[in-house]
Amino acid sequence: MRFRELTLLGSLLLPVAVSAQTTPPAPDQKPAATPKAAAKPAAAQAAKPAAAPAAAPKAVAPAATGTATAPKPAGAAAPKPAAGAVAVKPVVRPAARPAAKPAPPKEMTDEQKTIYALGLSLARSIKQFDLTAAEIDVLRQALVDAGEGKPAVDLDTWGPKIQGLAETRGALAAQKQKANSAAYLEKAAAEPGAVKTSSGLVYKELTAGTGDSPAASDTVKVHYRGTLIDGTEFDSSYKRNQPAEFPLTGVIPCWTEGVQKMKIGGKARLVCPSNLAYGDQGRPSIPGGAALVFEIELLDIPGRPGK
Repeated sequence: MRFRELTLLGSLLLPVAVSAQTTPPAPDQKPAATPKAAAKPAAAQAAKPAAAPAAAPKAVAPAATGTATAPKPAGAAAPKPAAGAVAVKPVVRPAARPAAKPAPPKEMTDEQKTIYALGLSLARSIKQFDLTAAEIDVLRQALVDAGEGKPAVDLDTWGPKIQGLAETRGALAAQKQKANSAAYLEKAAAEPGAVKTSSGLVYKELTAGTGDSPAASDTVKVHYRGTLIDGTEFDSSYKRNQPAEFPLTGVIPCWTEGVQKMKIGGKARLVCPSNLAYGDQGRPSIPGGAALVFEIELLDIPGRPGK
């Protein structure tokens, strides 16, 4: 009998040993299937003498969803008479909790703000790569590995490939920008009062001026605001509270052409296709292939003789 008791106890505890080695499900995964109950002990199924037949064994209650179950061990004591099945109590394991993400500091010191600005500067400088969220994770891991002195790849081998990737990604991003810009330029040209020139510039006078118009060889004094077609501002003399002076030979072609149409005291809106702005290369704050929108106020032509 001692051998049969040990065999019975081993068969009942086997599901617990297996489930204890199972990795808890991740937070976004469905819980593992509930293991099937162990086979009922032969002793519980054996019939009593004909004079007193045993009652039908009671059904074991199902385990809670997502938890492993195991019968309560009986220790070394002999099993009770077969008056029914041994009661089973579920062993409930705590649900796995997702790892908490480090919260950013509520109030940053000046040094932390400077470091944060460094991150913004890095993000701006790699914008031409048009990285996906997964690729940004790879970049983040590279920063961690470099800080620990354990890079996963050799920089001398893979570093020279960066320029090629930048050119390929930049060209694809520029094509997307041009496609979006084309629709915007067409809509801008259809606005009342707007004029589309042969170069592709869309010019619209907002306030009529009364003074002279500059020539391409002049220097102009202006207030201006520059945005992308989605309204993102990348430059503004108004924010600096300081008018700017430019020679019209030293600015983008859109300005050279458009500002010559203005008169002193006037204000105009220029929508510039990328070929009249910064082309496929763009600038750190301007994507390659992007159309640009400028609102310009012509204040003076200081380089004119007699001024």
